[in-house]
Amino acid sequence: MPNFGKVGVLMGGRSAEREVSLKSGGAVLAALKRQGVDAHGFDPAEHTLAELEAAGFDRVMISLHGRGGEDGSMQGALALMGIPYTGSGIEASALGMDKWRTKLVWQAAGLPVPDYALLTADSDFAAMEKRLGLPLFVKPANEGSSVGVTKVKQAGGLRAAYEAAARHDPLVLAERFMSGGEYTCAILGDTALPVVKIEPATEFYDYEAKYFRDDTKYLCPCGLPVEQEKAMQDLARQAFAVLGCRGWGRVDILLDAGGTPYLLEINTSPGMTDHSLVPMAARAAGIGFDELCLRILELADVE
Repeated sequence: MPNFGKVGVLMGGRSAEREVSLKSGGAVLAALKRQGVDAHGFDPAEHTLAELEAAGFDRVMISLHGRGGEDGSMQGALALMGIPYTGSGIEASALGMDKWRTKLVWQAAGLPVPDYALLTADSDFAAMEKRLGLPLFVKPANEGSSVGVTKVKQAGGLRAAYEAAARHDPLVLAERFMSGGEYTCAILGDTALPVVKIEPATEFYDYEAKYFRDDTKYLCPCGLPVEQEKAMQDLARQAFAVLGCRGWGRVDILLDAGGTPYLLEINTSPGMTDHSLVPMAARAAGIGFDELCLRILELADVE
C-alpha cells in the first residue's frame, strides 16, 4: 500500500446534506484507519481553513456533499494550499453541482438529456405543464440528495413545486418524467463500474429513500442485457469526461419507455454510507469498501 502520509477526511460542512456527509465521512475514516492509514476527521463547519492548512495533511479525502464541499469552493482552497484532494477539480466540481449548466454542456457535446425548462416566478406554469407533460419533476439546480425536489402529478401543481424548490435555490428546473427506470453508473479512475438499478418504494428516489429507508431496492446486476448496460457505461464515461471530471464520481441515468438512456445528473462527491450506490457497484466488481476508499485516495491530485 502506498504511504499516504497524514490524511484528512473532510466531512460535515454547512450544506443541507451535512447529516449524510457526516455518515459518509465516518465510514471512510473508519475504513482508512482499518487499513493503517494515518487518517483524521476534519469538519469545515467547526474548524477554519487556517486550521486545515495548519493540520499538515499530505492529502485530503473529500466526503463533503453539496455546497461548500462539492461545488468547487473547497477544491479551490485546497488547490491554493497545494494539498492533493480526491475527486474532481475546481471547474468540474462547480459545473457538476449546477444541474442546469451541466445539461447545457452535455447538450453541446451531443449527449442526451430529458426535456427540461428553467422556471421563474413569472413562468407560465400551465403552459409548462402542457409542454413537459405530467408527471414531471421540479428541483433546485444547485442542491443534491433530492433536497427540494417535488414530483408534480396533478395539473396546477407546478407553481407550488417551484416555490418549494426556490426556497433552496433561485435557479429552478422542471424536467420531463422518464418511465423506463432509474439507473446509476459509478466511475472509478477510467473504469465504469457495474450499473445499479434503483427501485424506490416511495413516490420517487427522495432524501428519505436514499439514506434512511430499508425498502428501497437496488439491483446490481441491474437486469439489463449486456450490450445495453455497456452502452450505458460508455455514456456515463462520456458524460464524466465532457465535464472534465477526474478521480471518481457517479452518473445518474434515466431510460424512457423505449429503453433509450438520458443523462440526469452527475455526483462529483457521491455518498459513502451503508445505503450508498458507489460502494454497492464496487462490491459487484469485487472491490470491498476499504479497498474502494484506498483507491479513491490514491487518485488524489491537486489542481
